[in-house]
Amino acid sequence: MTVTEIGSPRKRKEDQRLITGRTRYTDNMTLPGMLYLAMVRSPFAHARITSLDVDAAKQSSGVVTVITGADAAENCGTLPNAWPITPDQKSPHHPSIATDHVAFAGEIVACVVARSAADAQDAAALVDVEYEDLPVVTDLEEAATDEVLAHPDLGTNKSAFWVFDSGEAETGGDVEQALADAEVRIDRTYYQPRLMPAFMEPRSTVVDPTGEQVVMWSATQVPHILRLMLSLTLSIPESKVRVIAPDVGGGFGGKLQVTPEEVVTMIAARKLGKPCKYTETRSESLMAAHHGRGQVQRLSLSATKDGVVTGLKVSLLADMGAYLGLVTSGVPILGAFMFPAIYKFPAYRFECQNLFTNKAWTDAYRGAGRPEATFAIERLMDDLAAELDMDPLELRRKNWIGHEEFPFTTVCGLEYDSGNYEAATAKAMELFGYDELREEQRRRRESGDRVQLGIGVSTFTEMCGLAPSRVLGSLDYGAGGWEYAQVRMLPTGNVEVVTGASPHGQGHETAWSQIVADRLGVPFENVEVLHGDTAIAQRGLDTYGSRSLAVGGMAVVAAADKVIEKARVIAAHLMEASEDDLEFTEGTFKVRGTDTSMALGEVALAVFAAHNLPDGVEASLDSDATYDPENFSFPHGTHLAAMEVDTETGQVTLRKYVCVDDIGHVINPLIVEGQVHGGLVQGIAQALFEEAVHDESGTLVTGSFVDYLVPSAADVPSFVTDRTETPSSTNALGVKGVGEAGTIASTPAIVNGVIDAVRHLGVDDIVMPCSPAKVWAALQGADKGRGAEAAAPTVNSPEVAQRDVASTGAVQTGSDEGDEQ
Repeated sequence: MTVTEIGSPRKRKEDQRLITGRTRYTDNMTLPGMLYLAMVRSPFAHARITSLDVDAAKQSSGVVTVITGADAAENCGTLPNAWPITPDQKSPHHPSIATDHVAFAGEIVACVVARSAADAQDAAALVDVEYEDLPVVTDLEEAATDEVLAHPDLGTNKSAFWVFDSGEAETGGDVEQALADAEVRIDRTYYQPRLMPAFMEPRSTVVDPTGEQVVMWSATQVPHILRLMLSLTLSIPESKVRVIAPDVGGGFGGKLQVTPEEVVTMIAARKLGKPCKYTETRSESLMAAHHGRGQVQRLSLSATKDGVVTGLKVSLLADMGAYLGLVTSGVPILGAFMFPAIYKFPAYRFECQNLFTNKAWTDAYRGAGRPEATFAIERLMDDLAAELDMDPLELRRKNWIGHEEFPFTTVCGLEYDSGNYEAATAKAMELFGYDELREEQRRRRESGDRVQLGIGVSTFTEMCGLAPSRVLGSLDYGAGGWEYAQVRMLPTGNVEVVTGASPHGQGHETAWSQIVADRLGVPFENVEVLHGDTAIAQRGLDTYGSRSLAVGGMAVVAAADKVIEKARVIAAHLMEASEDDLEFTEGTFKVRGTDTSMALGEVALAVFAAHNLPDGVEASLDSDATYDPENFSFPHGTHLAAMEVDTETGQVTLRKYVCVDDIGHVINPLIVEGQVHGGLVQGIAQALFEEAVHDESGTLVTGSFVDYLVPSAADVPSFVTDRTETPSSTNALGVKGVGEAGTIASTPAIVNGVIDAVRHLGVDDIVMPCSPAKVWAALQGADKGRGAEAAAPTVNSPEVAQRDVASTGAVQTGSDEGDEQ
């Protein structure tokens, strides 16, 4: 019996070296003669630099030099933004080191280079910088008024205004008419707090300029993009730059960037002719690495009295922060296509105003625009259900795309190729005990129980596999969405796979080995996967947007299939048979109707010897392929959360969490479970714990893990997870993507559950995170209308942050008997 690798729960090849410490993170590297960098950062969110004195620092022990903004400007102009979403987009000059003006607290104003990390840090404290305070803008609604400017030279805080209208695009009707004719209309404003990627490994960069190529090791998700951007930004021939991403301890979008620190380390190494290293502290990471989310979302929904939706209008204020990073401006418009979600809206309008503020810039964070959209529409659907006194799942059933309607073209013009929302929801309800929990909720409400039960619902889909190059081109993105792979047949019959998709914890080495083992019929153990080095994987577009498997994996499949076709020609020649008479199964070519056969490994050895090849056939089975997806993939799922709220203290308990996801065919169930669990924790963290808070002067007051509450294993329950399967019809493996699903779906499930527990008490909104302090305040203000707005109107209120920190640990978790890990 043949055992296939695809679908098998293989333990990850990577884990042995990772968990035993036999790996090499960038900060572990020490090169002969290496120098160390420390950054001097502005304590002010907005100021002019009136003087900069580096003399004392230069004379400090071990110091080699101090690099200023003027020095850096000689080598580098502005840092890149690869996604200008409109022709008139405004973008401030973004230096790697500030020269005369700082726009956020944490911006680099000088760099000390010394013979040890300690010497560099000590000397950095001796750099004397004088500042002239400028007015600060941190609130998005204030930024929209242009009364205080983050960059006075721009004359406005408005970067770009982007619109999609289904009536104008002829993909749907007129939303204004739908709203005007509405039997029921819901208008809501939701807030997306800023989040910090908080990856396990802080960013680190080592540059060695001593060879023919300048070699950079970096904890990055995007070595190929980084190489190209370093070449363009620093005017170095691309052939003279090699970028290596070794083992990378997490990214979540936070390492999808070309950072000032990478550029400065490159400048220092080339200037001094010696290897240089920079590794940020955790505080620097939280303060100066890019943040995610940060939106004010205003939505209007129209529907009939029986709950059929007729129109949706979305207006966003999106926080760019002080500068535009690599894809900063495009993140909100990724969400534009996901606000309609799984629902059949006849009319839709989306508009987004990108705004500058005096905070660290935002960019991609797990899900990048899609979680923000899902949160808003799922909160809105719950609000509509409450308005109509309808069960929230029944309302969703009335409006979602039926399984028999696929492929379905949405009001945005996207074609969803496959899905079955009914099956995923039915399975989730069964695992959750939905009806029983609703009955318990009813009993608690009737008895006036101090601890109330809420049931949170989130049904979602997302567009994964970023992205078809033509689609990205239509959105003015600066690159394509293809991916590259190469499959090399060695004379021994072993296989090397080179992938342009650079992993940072996703398990590529294992999954790619499973795919190739099945495709070529070679043992799993005999497949080696190479990645993350632009000298080995010369081409690639790297890892983000749940594109690894749906795009990178498909490139591997295409390259493996080319190997088989090359080998077929040679095997037919060696067996003196027609190519048309050969079958290839389980790694062996067989001549139909005979016992004559030849293993792929034998063909590889014959090619190596090259003693008897067909005329005109090269002595190589190695093949490469570039795969450009024809469409996005669309995973979906239903997530349900049972939330208990103590109405006297505001304490929130996550009692039970069930999710049923449909991600198409599964390559490795263990990897899928890991991705789902990790994603759930991040989404739950946004709902209950995490928020980057700035005070009125723009200072980050959650600049350490004492204040920025990243959950531990003790803070989340066991999860009940399961899957349904409707394969994607747009790729040969039928895969869809799983890396972002848990994060996208879990946040609205949790918040909807908290609101559901207290809605009957007059609370219909609580600004995330739903800490005990905020829940309690909302309950106290419930008689004033939308209680949370009265209690906590400001997303970035330092008072809220202090209350939340004081109540650390008051958000509890619990589990029902029978929960599965």
